Parts: sequence; structure tokens; C-alpha cells
Amino acid sequence: MATAQPTVPNAIIIPDVGLRKSLDRDVTAVVVGLADGDGTLSLAGGEDVDKLVRKQGGRGLLELAAVLGATAKPGSVTLIPAVPLVALAGLGDGETSPESVRRAVGAATRAVVAAATGPVDLAVSLGAGDPEQVKASVEGALLGGYEYAKVTSKPAGNRLRSVHVVASSTGGEFKQAVELGSTVAANVLLARDWVNTPANVLYPETFSAAASDVLRAAKVGVEVLDEAELRDKGYGGLTAVGGGSAHGPRLLRATWTPRGAKFHLALVGKGITFDSGGLDIKNPEGMYTMKSDMSGAAAVLAATRAIAQLGIQVRVTAYGAMAENMPSGSAYRPSDVLTMYGGQTVENANTDAEGRLVMADALARASEDKPDLVLDVATLTGACVVALGDRVAGLMASDDETAALVLDAAELAGEDFWQLPIPHHLRAALDSKVADMKSSGSRSGGALTAAAFLQRFVGELPWAHLDIAGPAFNAQDPYDYVPAGATGHAVRTLVALAASLAA
Repeated sequence: MATAQPTVPNAIIIPDVGLRKSLDRDVTAVVVGLADGDGTLSLAGGEDVDKLVRKQGGRGLLELAAVLGATAKPGSVTLIPAVPLVALAGLGDGETSPESVRRAVGAATRAVVAAATGPVDLAVSLGAGDPEQVKASVEGALLGGYEYAKVTSKPAGNRLRSVHVVASSTGGEFKQAVELGSTVAANVLLARDWVNTPANVLYPETFSAAASDVLRAAKVGVEVLDEAELRDKGYGGLTAVGGGSAHGPRLLRATWTPRGAKFHLALVGKGITFDSGGLDIKNPEGMYTMKSDMSGAAAVLAATRAIAQLGIQVRVTAYGAMAENMPSGSAYRPSDVLTMYGGQTVENANTDAEGRLVMADALARASEDKPDLVLDVATLTGACVVALGDRVAGLMASDDETAALVLDAAELAGEDFWQLPIPHHLRAALDSKVADMKSSGSRSGGALTAAAFLQRFVGELPWAHLDIAGPAFNAQDPYDYVPAGATGHAVRTLVALAASLAA
């Protein structure tokens, strides 16, 4: 038997996605909405499905729903074993906002794929009456149907083969919504695949190579600095953090420069491909999911690819700061003084606070590009998870106007962020007696102190910091369109932000 040879994903094959005005009879499964108005169940969409099911057994979907004890509670799914298989997706009181549709379709698709023994050709029939609902339906189905390919000697593949959305129109805006939803979802899935890849397979060299391939294919310029170049150019954070590993660090710089773009957005992502904690080593439980510590770089690079594929008229310069944080005789130490890119010196307080060091290098470099806005994404602090939980990311910014831009984009994309402050008294906690600054202060307000540290490397530029430590990796059971494992959080927000800046 051949031995499985895992590789780093550099392509995503998504199901065929289309648009219909009526149900395609060749589908194997169909999603229909189930709403509850004052205790009375009703269907949201699915009229042709109801007729088809009645022909088979005489009972309609609502009668069968009652027999099966179906509920319209958001997130609930009831499978009706008809031909095609029907998934009744709970819509609560019948709300059809894009995010409620995305969640309902995602949960239903996940249930259908889990029950399937073969390829699934899925229809979504929720009565989509506008392009936003169509886009949300496409995203929900593709995100909910995601399956990470196991490292196995047995053939494996995505069971979701095709998706078509039943909508009130198949005109231009609706077709554009399908393209937008498909492209954004495909890049969320790419980010998920990168994060889910084992750390012995995905490390700075292989991650940067795979990302370079997909970005260049999307007509994005790419430059990668290896450890020797990083050392020569003064990237003290990246070289220190990566110095304890057999896999040297990398800095990937990606440039998307569409003709006529009037706004320049810089994106910086934390790419720690595995975080042992270094000499301040983590306990086994804390280390197990640390292949996900490159989720920020995955989100930034996947979003840049989506922005280029969609032709969004915003200039983007993206950085993936990649290193593996390992303990060895060449590892950096607590109390070391590091000279960062640009010349500022940092007294290292803790080798398990490595993310801010690689991000500081990349932020300083990004600031040289003189962008109109700098935005960084990182699984930076456990303190942010303590503050906001596993499903909400933290947002800290140079000013409220910048924060509002990002929050508006996140709301449009359906991702949860909460703005946190950067108090002045915590900035003073970074003062050092032996260097320009310390890398961290006390445990109190750890997420806020980390943001205060990062801000020192962007100067006066408008800047926002997204701490996605909570929602980037789901260590619990799947829910809605969110699988167990990598989530791809922040990709949709970054694409929505770029689109808003273009407008």
C-alpha cells in the first residue's frame, strides 16, 4: 500500500456553483427554510420541493416536519428522507438577513454532507429575492460543506459536488453575487486548508512557496526573503523567533496594484507555523493546536488573492511574517535585546510572546510603503480569548474612525469583532531600562498591551489590529457554517473592507 504523502495546499477545487429560477430535478439534496411565527411553522422557499414531496407520499413538508418534531430554532436542521433528501433549516422568526441565511444554509449543508454516502448535488431553495441573499446562500453552502482532506492512504475527496441557488432572478446582479460568494468562500477554504495542514508539512519555507504559487496565479506580485536576507536587512524579530528552529523564517511580500486604484491598503499577518512557546515552553495542552498560530498570515494572503481575483480597485501590499518558534541551543531567550527592522530595540520579556516580534518587523516594513491604512491580523493573545470568548475577535485601532471602517466591513461580512481600547497607562508598562521598550508588560490587559506594542511600529499611520486568537480555530464541535478546526476568520472582513475602500 502506498504511503500517504501530505503536501501544502496551493489550490482549492470548489463545487460547481450555479443559479436557477426553479429546482433542478437532478439534485440529490435541497435546503428549505423553516420559520416559526407565533408558534406556527411555515416554509421559507421550497414551494416546488413541497409539491415534489407530496407526489411521493401525499404529505407536504410542514406535515412531515411536525411528525419529525422539527423546530425553526436557528442552527437546527431536520432531514426528511425524500428524493431528493430535504434539509429543513431553522430560520427562527423567518429573518432572512445575509448572516441568518449564511448560518442556516451552512448548518443544513453540513448535515447533508455528514449524512451522505456519495457525491452531493445540492440545491438551496430559501426564496432568495435579492443578490445579497444569493451571495449568503452560496457562502453558507460552500463554507458548511467544507471537509479537510485527511492525511490517509485511502482516496479522499469533498462530497459536496455542486451547489445551485434557486432565486427570483438569474440576471446580472444575481450572477455577480454567485461569483462574489464563490470567490470569497474559496479563499476562506484555502485559508482553512493552510491552517489545518500539519506543522511538519507546513513551515515557513513550504508555506511561503505554496502561497507564492496561488498569488502569482492571481496576478499578484510576490517577493520572499529567506533567513539570510532577513538577517542582512535587519529583521531582528523574525530572525530571533525563527532562530531556534531547523526551519528558517520567511517574510512574504505580496503586491496587488490595479490600474486606477486610489487607496493603498497594507495587510500584515502573523505566520507562526508552530508555536512551542520557545524556551518559555507551553504545556502539552496549550501546544496541541499551535499549528493554527499562522491563521493571521493565512487570512491576509487568502484575502489578497480574493481581492485580486475579484479585481477590486484597491492597491494592496500584504505581508506574511513566517517563523517557527522552537526551543534549542540557538533559540532566543527572555531578557535578550533585539534590534527590530527600522532600528528600534526591544527587551524580550517572554519567548512565548513571539507573535508581536515578527509582526513588529513586518509592520515597520509595511509602514515604509506609506499606505493609507495598515491593518494587521494575528492569533496574538490568550488574553483576548479570556475577554471575548472563542467566537469573537478583538479590534484595536489608532482612532475610532478607522475602527468604524473595519467594524462596518465585519458586519457586512458576518464576522464578529468587538472594539477594545489601548489605554495610555498600559503603554507605560512597556518601558524598559535596557532597550527602547519591552515586548510585554504584566498579565493584566494583555491583549491591550500587545496592541500598544504593535502600534509603536506604525508611527502615525491609520492602523487597526485584529486579534483573532479566539475564532481562528474551533477546538469544539462544528456549528452553523463553522467546522471543527480552522475557520478562516477575517478573510471575509478583509475582502469587504477592500471593496468598501474601493467604493
